[in-house]
Amino acid sequence: MKYTFKLKEPKGNKETLILFCCEFKAENKRFVYSTGENVHPANWDFSIRFPFSNGDNKPKNFETLKMMLDRYYNLFKKTESLYKRINENFTSEVLRSAFDEEFKRTVKGKNVFFDAYDKFIAERIESNSWSKSTVKSYENVKNILVNFEKKKNFALTFTKIDKTFYAKFGLYCQEDLSHINNTYNRNLVLFKSFMYYATKHNYTFNKAFIDFKNEKKVITNQIALTIEDINKLLSHEFDSKTLEKSRDVFVFACVTGMRYGELSLIKRSNVTSDCIILKEKKDPNKVAREIPLTNISRYILAKYDYNLPLTAIQNQNKNLKEIFKELKYTHLVEKATTKRKENITIDMNFYDRMSTHTARRTYITMMKEEGNSDKLIASITGHKDMNTLNSYYQVSSDKKKQAMDKVWNIQIPLKKVNDF
Repeated sequence: MKYTFKLKEPKGNKETLILFCCEFKAENKRFVYSTGENVHPANWDFSIRFPFSNGDNKPKNFETLKMMLDRYYNLFKKTESLYKRINENFTSEVLRSAFDEEFKRTVKGKNVFFDAYDKFIAERIESNSWSKSTVKSYENVKNILVNFEKKKNFALTFTKIDKTFYAKFGLYCQEDLSHINNTYNRNLVLFKSFMYYATKHNYTFNKAFIDFKNEKKVITNQIALTIEDINKLLSHEFDSKTLEKSRDVFVFACVTGMRYGELSLIKRSNVTSDCIILKEKKDPNKVAREIPLTNISRYILAKYDYNLPLTAIQNQNKNLKEIFKELKYTHLVEKATTKRKENITIDMNFYDRMSTHTARRTYITMMKEEGNSDKLIASITGHKDMNTLNSYYQVSSDKKKQAMDKVWNIQIPLKKVNDF
């Protein structure tokens, strides 16, 4: 049985679908199946019914297109051969079923690329592989891709994930969305994770994404609080019960080093007289993490009967800004970031830089300034990578001055004293 590839709209001036076609004479039926791949008619060699393999008309993604179209041909021949061997009728429904199963055919009208993305997320949720925050991160990347497709008129298909996509998507994220390098890098890593899934599950053989490089990572100047700041927080009387609760939750995170998302795991049954015991949900065989309790963390737990008054992280971040504004942390601080090759420095109110993550950064900074080892701190915070742990450490101006004075404590010659 012969087969061929045809274009859905061969006379158009824009990219069109490539169709797999063959004749089932015994059924008097012509079999037509969309490959989900697109090509411009100008890049199509109508004499051999295949994309041009060389010359000016060769499509940029020829290798990927050829690989995908060859998959249809190979499965067609394999299925036809199998049914001849077992002496059963090779019908159009048999072929359609084989194609549907192999190429993950979606419901008519749905986008194959985004359907695969939805299945990717759904499978991870079903297997309980991700935390809620991880799910939100992947959903956020999907929303970015959807908006990129619309605003840049760039229809997303697996074969289009190439250098052109990489360049345009990078510009969109960093220019249109004003993402700094670290934000862009994080989202690119998540996108590549999805693409690895897509290749593993035969949605595509296109592996151009592997060469997509992150922008240079930037260690931004962040804020960590001091023990004086913590004492000031605790001694302040708030008129608002909401702010008081947010203050207590924030201080608790400061003195335990716990992530905001982990605080919801605390309950009376996993708190001893000495520590909080956190068991890893994803890996039940992993040793539980012990977080020592101090007089402050015990006090806050008892105050709320071991049920911390948590709110949505967006609300907590908003409350923290209000808290520090009320405490008169209104002085300007500099925030330096990098977008592509551009260094950006802006002045912000101190209170505007407060977030739930400030607590974890404060914990690590204060523990390191007291000379505690990275291994000890990581055993409490749960960090596996020491480089990541150290990126939280913010050296204070006072500590720099103390270190300088200690090392360079040189006596000024008496005859020079009057010169100062």
